[in-house]
Amino acid sequence: MSRIGRAPVAIPAGVTVEVKDNKMIVKGPKGTLEQEIDARITLAEENGHVTLSRANDSKELKAKHGLYRALLHNMVTGVTHGYSKGLVINGVGYKVAKQGNKIVLNIGYSHPVEFAEIEGIKLECPTQTEITVSGIDRVKVGQVAANIRSLREPEPYHGYGIRYKDEVIERKEGKTAGK
Repeated sequence: MSRIGRAPVAIPAGVTVEVKDNKMIVKGPKGTLEQEIDARITLAEENGHVTLSRANDSKELKAKHGLYRALLHNMVTGVTHGYSKGLVINGVGYKVAKQGNKIVLNIGYSHPVEFAEIEGIKLECPTQTEITVSGIDRVKVGQVAANIRSLREPEPYHGYGIRYKDEVIERKEGKTAGK
């Protein structure tokens, strides 16, 4: 069996997990998440833990076994605690402001760039140079953060651009003067 797939997922109080029409549905205090699963993967709940099992040992199904267990764990964590990702804007005159349900970025272009919130994702600007992306779906949070970062990726000479809070930009040495 898959080492990841065979590990049970702890279900905290207030969270329910059910399967309907090949969909895992996880409901918790922060919301509801759904994920389609392969019909050959089954879920069994006992003593506050959910275990996943597979119908056979094909290579494809072994991979899916671990995948669905990891997705279920992420869904349970999302509906109980939620996920967030921080972004930092670095550059002369670069700043961000929240206006209604969108953020407006001044990141060195001739025009301000607007980025609207999508359903289930909250964008916050604690300071003029920070953005916090939060929500219950780990995949959506990561994708929205990546989309914002792609508006102005950090460059290696001065470090200008939008980077993740924990990201380290390897700096390059600039041109040197003549000998």
